[in-house]
Amino acid sequence: MLSNGDLGQGSNERKHPLLSEPQEVCLGPSRKVTMVMIQLRARVAFLVLPLFVFGAPADEPDPKEATTLPNGCRRCCDPLDSHGSSEVTPSPAGRHSSLYPMPEVRPYINITILKGDKGDRGEPGIPGKWGKEGAPGERGSQGQKGSKGQMGAPGDPCKHQYAAFSVGRKKALHSSEGYQALIFDTVFVNLYGHFDMFKGKFYCYTAGLYYFSLNVHTWNFKETYMHVMHNDQEQVILYAQPSDRSIMQSQSLMLELRENDEVWVRLYKRERENAIYSDDVDIYITFSGYLIKPSLE
Repeated sequence: MLSNGDLGQGSNERKHPLLSEPQEVCLGPSRKVTMVMIQLRARVAFLVLPLFVFGAPADEPDPKEATTLPNGCRRCCDPLDSHGSSEVTPSPAGRHSSLYPMPEVRPYINITILKGDKGDRGEPGIPGKWGKEGAPGERGSQGQKGSKGQMGAPGDPCKHQYAAFSVGRKKALHSSEGYQALIFDTVFVNLYGHFDMFKGKFYCYTAGLYYFSLNVHTWNFKETYMHVMHNDQEQVILYAQPSDRSIMQSQSLMLELRENDEVWVRLYKRERENAIYSDDVDIYITFSGYLIKPSLE
């Protein structure tokens, strides 16, 4: 039975029996639970009943209701196949695409399978700039001696690698002026004619190292004063003081000569008479020279 308080309400304030709150019933516990369950089922039936009567609402709006705004825009609720739309109407299966998005498929290409044959070698590039010169390294150990090379081509036939002369004088000589060249009249050796007998000078045609020697015999009570000349410069002196005895005097030296150099002997007269002795039978005066080693130039 219902309480008297609930029955005392007016007819205008009476609620729908399905929407009314469960009333307290003076029944047993099991009976009371059964009544509550019946009321709950009645409420659920009230909510589901419109679905059977009117049907479930459609996801897409009616095309007749779709409207287009003056500026050409469409509302988010307009169908995709409305007037002026170039898009294709999605299939019914696409309705749930927002709930279950399809995974994005990205193809993978194995480059090693598509790799072709090795191409031709390209042209060399432009060489770069030279770098800074490094510090000199340490001297390496001496290598083994190489084999003897082949014989070279013959040299210039006009270029002689030998030079030698030896001349003498049979006549005595008294100096008659300040400086006087010693002239020779006897030839022992004059290789290639490098010694000029008329001028008493040796002309160098092969540069190199030379050896020269001068031998004279002094005159009694007369001074002997002579120079071996290289071009116009005195190199060595041969000297003997006046004496009551005549003796042999000699002088020798080595000179480094260049091509066209001159070597000769000169007498020098001072306040005393200068002379060298000889006769027509024997030779007391000699002047000799020869090439020791030619230069590498």
